[in-house]
This record gives sequence, structure tokens and C-alpha cells, in this order.
Amino acid sequence: MPGAQVFIDRQFVGAAPVTTSEVKPGTHQINVSAPGYDGYAQSIDVSPGPRDIMVRFKEVRLDMKAEVIHKHGIGSCRGTLVATAQGLRYDTTNKGDAFTVPLANLEVFQIDYLEKNLKVKVKAGKQYNFTDPEGNADHLFVFQRDVDKARQRLLKGDQAATN
Repeated sequence: MPGAQVFIDRQFVGAAPVTTSEVKPGTHQINVSAPGYDGYAQSIDVSPGPRDIMVRFKEVRLDMKAEVIHKHGIGSCRGTLVATAQGLRYDTTNKGDAFTVPLANLEVFQIDYLEKNLKVKVKAGKQYNFTDPEGNADHLFVFQRDVDKARQRLLKGDQAATN
């Protein structure tokens, strides 16, 4: 990643991409950091001659779907909750209930396992109560757990994967 800070044996060598000729053969510690990503650290063996080192930062990847029933005050509608690192979307034929929201804009995103209910509240917006069409809380639990794990990483600054 251009601009990432590169250190060898705790000595700053420059911002990526960086070239240095100051590294002697042997084992060295490389550390690379960039805002919004987990730091990267690796022990490397350096032999005489040029060497390229590529670093991949951990990105937040998320691609999940859950078939759900949205419980209304009176009645309900069926649809699909779709979660990506870019946001949460509710697809339904009842267009008044469909929404798309960035994960950071979820005020409430919690599962009530006993009630078999996933509560979603959009900041300064509507609250939704979703259940599983088969009455199985396991699907909702796994969906909520995995989406919330990605959501927490994004909130602390990790970057969303672009593909």
C-alpha cells in the first residue's frame, strides 16, 4: 500500500514503496503499518542481492445473506438481509420496508436468541425486528455474529475489502 510506514529491525526505512541498500545479509524483522489496517510483522532472511517484499494487509471481507421475516405491528413481510463490508441491505417486495445502510450507521444490531429475533435499528431511523422463516434462531445468530464481528473491525478503522 503506497504510503505505508516500513521499519526494519525497528528502524524506519521509509514510506512504501521503499528501496534500501542498508540491510546486511541475515535475519531481520520487518514491520509495516498503515492507518486503518492491522500492523504487519514478519521475520525475513536476507541474502546478498535485490529482493522484493510484498505485504498484504488484512481487509474486512463480508458476504452473507439470511432469509428473514420482518415483523410489522400488524402482519409481516418476507425478504433477504444481505451484508457486505459496505453495508446491510434488506431486499423485499414491500418497498416501504427495503433499506440499505452502512454498517457504521446501525445503532442497534442484536440477537435475542430466546425470542428468535434480530433487532436492527438504523441511526435516526426505523427499527426492524426480523425472524427466521423456519423459526430457527441459529441462522440469525450466525448472521448477526459474523456481521457484527466485521462491523466492529470496520468501526475500529480496518478497511473494507473492495472485491
